[in-house]
Amino acid sequence: MHLPVWRRVQATQPAAANERALLTTLLDGTGWVAVRVVCDVMALVLGCVVALLAGPSSGGASLLWIFPPLALFLLYIRGRYVTGKRDLVLDNFAPGIGAVSISVMAIFTLQVLTAGNADAGSSLMAWTWAVSLAGVTITGVALPLLQQAARSRRIVAAPALVIGTDDSALDLALRLSRHPEYGLRMVGFLSNVPPAMSDDVPPVLGGLDDLERVAAEHGIRTVLIGYPEASYQEMLAFVARCDRLGMQTSIVPRFSSVVNRQTRFEYLGTVPLLKLRAINPESWAFSVKHVLDRLVAGLLLVLLSPLLATLALGVRLTSPGPILFRQARTGRDGRVFDLLKFRSMLIADTDAAPVQLGPGMAPGGVEGVDRRTRIGRLLRSTSLDELPQLLNVVRGEMSLVGPRPERPEFAELFQRDIERYADRHRVRAGITGWAQVRGLRGQTPLIDRVEFDNFYIEHWSLSLDLKIMLLTIPALLRGS
Repeated sequence: MHLPVWRRVQATQPAAANERALLTTLLDGTGWVAVRVVCDVMALVLGCVVALLAGPSSGGASLLWIFPPLALFLLYIRGRYVTGKRDLVLDNFAPGIGAVSISVMAIFTLQVLTAGNADAGSSLMAWTWAVSLAGVTITGVALPLLQQAARSRRIVAAPALVIGTDDSALDLALRLSRHPEYGLRMVGFLSNVPPAMSDDVPPVLGGLDDLERVAAEHGIRTVLIGYPEASYQEMLAFVARCDRLGMQTSIVPRFSSVVNRQTRFEYLGTVPLLKLRAINPESWAFSVKHVLDRLVAGLLLVLLSPLLATLALGVRLTSPGPILFRQARTGRDGRVFDLLKFRSMLIADTDAAPVQLGPGMAPGGVEGVDRRTRIGRLLRSTSLDELPQLLNVVRGEMSLVGPRPERPEFAELFQRDIERYADRHRVRAGITGWAQVRGLRGQTPLIDRVEFDNFYIEHWSLSLDLKIMLLTIPALLRGS
């Protein structure tokens, strides 16, 4: 029997509530923070021990005991132990590098001031820095990966409630069921409005007055509030009750589509305000991005020239036809350009049949008859066929990072049918993008791609571009 998404999720949960209690404690909530702190302390202490054993004896060891607590404090104030819905591995690099390096420099300065000799403790602190940084980096990578793996397999998941039964609440429920990596398992809705809902969604467990009962029965730790049919005073009292019960409450802002990284929180007297500011693709920051795009793309073309030549020769020798495949794509402001790829398929004898897409799916992957060549299969599976797009970047038609460009006929169709689809044309198309590194490659839901593309634009920064390029590497290793 076919089960709706949320029921399949529920069916994967352990029958006994305490069956995986220990694992849940260690990989979620306060237990998760404690595990991270303990592992970092061990890494910092190990750095000191290795430095004392392996480093040349040049003095300065008396101040080394300050290093672990100082580095731990800096890790804390730099947000290393702030828990969110999802910890990205790359978000742990900067706090670790900064905290360890600043702590080492501070202690080395104290050693110089107290000993009056710049050589005092220099080798000792070099060893401390190298080993501690390696240890903190390893824990910063391994622990989030472990947590993500446990969440994705639904081994650990905190029970959550969604408040309301309107479209925003149903959207939250769908997202929770499709993204277990956020570590939340929805058990149902609370709503004062009699629902008209199908069996395809979780049940309504009661009204707002039933919060305490439902929380006790299901062990609720997280509450998500959309736009419930309730008065301001009712919701204010409801949030206060959640707080008294020790539950984490998250609220979807009414104007969520215009909230971005430039949104600022401020007060007008005692009234909180969100100061909105739209992303401007004509700004100097985007000009810097485009200059860097061309410089990096040009450098990559030089560095990868042996590989590019080898692939070009392979395409030429394994099948008749041109080395490069050109296809019209829609880029910034709707301008059409020729996107370049290494040809990975045999030349068709007749005109290709129209592409048939599933409902709500974006085009991509192998469409129609599989005409891939032997080397084409390798190119497609590793995305090496995309490398000629570095020329598109140098020519100013594309960016290294941005929404993936679509064929004009599809872009025109999607622009009519998909809300905010045209908004992704505010910036240059990219070789890789936020949607692609989140698994939305090939024939995947179009609405999800559009959301991630617009999220990228509205939260753009050079650091986000760097993060996406780094995340592209494991995405490529996983294959298409």
